[in-house]
Amino acid sequence: MAESAESHYTAIRRNIEAVAKLEENFQRDRTATDRIADSIAAFTGSLKFVVLHAALFALWFAVNLGLVPGVPRFDPYPFLLLSLVVSLEAIFLSTFVLVKQNRMSRREDLRAHLDLQINLLTEREMTIVLQMLERISARMGVYPSSEELRELVEETSVEDVAQQLQKNLPEE
Repeated sequence: MAESAESHYTAIRRNIEAVAKLEENFQRDRTATDRIADSIAAFTGSLKFVVLHAALFALWFAVNLGLVPGVPRFDPYPFLLLSLVVSLEAIFLSTFVLVKQNRMSRREDLRAHLDLQINLLTEREMTIVLQMLERISARMGVYPSSEELRELVEETSVEDVAQQLQKNLPEE
């Protein structure tokens, strides 16, 4: 039993290492643009970003409302220059966030394809195991009584399942 548990943990460790390696490869293979977009998106999603902007806006308002002696107003009320700067910043920030989201979507697509491949492999393996059990049962004179079990022994057609899904899932 201890040997079985240890081999189980070895398999788990190996799987975790494989997943970590996939993630490491994905991170390493990012383009310079992806790295920049990730850094900017990470910073803009932080509390530091919010505090920095609150401080800059407060300073901007204070200067341009004449509350800071000795500093000339450069963007009097209604703060048109501030509106322009904030609008441009919003355009660029949303673009960086979209770049990051597109990359993350590609990563999720890769993971989904990997999951599909593993699921198909598992389905095939289980079908083979059930077929072997069916043959062993037949040699022993034991026959499955369940129609569902007889169906599970048959090969699963991925194309048929996909067609059934397309027919039965609602349109978006």
